[in-house]
Amino acid sequence: MHKEHPNITILKRFNPANIDSISVVLAEDAVFHYFNPKLPDIQGDYIGFNGFRMFFEKIAKRTSSTFKVNPVSATPIGDELVVVHSINTMDIENQPLEINVVVVWRIVDGKIKEVWDIPSVYT
Repeated sequence: MHKEHPNITILKRFNPANIDSISVVLAEDAVFHYFNPKLPDIQGDYIGFNGFRMFFEKIAKRTSSTFKVNPVSATPIGDELVVVHSINTMDIENQPLEINVVVVWRIVDGKIKEVWDIPSVYT
């Protein structure tokens, strides 16, 4: 039987739809790096639980609460990194969007320490 990598288990507990639930898997000084030239009002660095909350509140407001993450694959790399491919869906200004995204998660001592969210801006 294949045993799930512990960092994959941690990521499964990260649920942006229930932002309060992420505090148990988030390091106090965790940083979320969001880059998306099509959403310049949202891109930037978000620090700590309150920063993550602020990001997800902004994206919910910008997308009229239609933002959804649809994981495609998750690959653990060593003891710290997990690379996730997802297809994010949302409506912006009543236009449906589907965006391929790669998210690199760095997990240290069982907590999410750093996240890089990299969208394909041309899909």
